Amino acid sequence: MTDDRGPQDLILQMEKLEEENKKLKKRAEEAEGENTIIKGIGNNSPEMRALEVKVKEAREINKLHQELNGKLQTRLTEVEEDNKKLSDQISDYIKKHEDNFRKAGL
Repeated sequence: MTDDRGPQDLILQMEKLEEENKKLKKRAEEAEGENTIIKGIGNNSPEMRALEVKVKEAREINKLHQELNGKLQTRLTEVEEDNKKLSDQISDYIKKHEDNFRKAGL
């Protein structure tokens, strides 16, 4: 039996699209299966385990860095406050002894 439907026949076009859709679904399922296998192998590989150790070490270093940075920030604030107090003391001293400095030529 011959197919006398032309390329403009909508039923023929739908059948072709359904066939193509089945092929694409099958390819997607195969790709998903392969992806699952790759993820499973990748997570258990020596390279992945080594990277996980490095990530853990990097997180610990980051935590320590943040703690040190916090301590340094606290100390910096203290030093800035001390510097401001010292500056005020010097300014007060200069104002208090301004006449003596002028007489001495300073």
